[in-house]
Amino acid sequence: VQLQASGGGLVQPGGSLTLSCAASGIIFRINVMGWYRQAPGKQRELVAAISRNSNTNYADSVKGRFTISRDNAKNTVYLQMNSLKPEDTAVYYCNAHSSLDMVDYWGQGTQVTVSS
Repeated sequence: VQLQASGGGLVQPGGSLTLSCAASGIIFRINVMGWYRQAPGKQRELVAAISRNSNTNYADSVKGRFTISRDNAKNTVYLQMNSLKPEDTAVYYCNAHSSLDMVDYWGQGTQVTVSS
């Protein structure tokens, strides 16, 4: 499974960004996809995840501001980020999890910087 993430950048506080993650390869074995982030000096943390049947899970810090969605026809997962805060600044990583194989796949990471 290969993951190609895109959509990061620099945005002012209160602004919005949309991240995309396109999956390719043996994707039928993937049942959950999500986004993690890692800020300098901090551990990588889950931001949001979505299952094959579109059940979602969010970190408390992003609930009500971020929305994860998936387009199964395009094998793509999106993270719509609104009302961005400086503390959202991090490298965001796309993740694909296979419960069948107990394997996690990672994208290359995309930088999101929230600053005035």
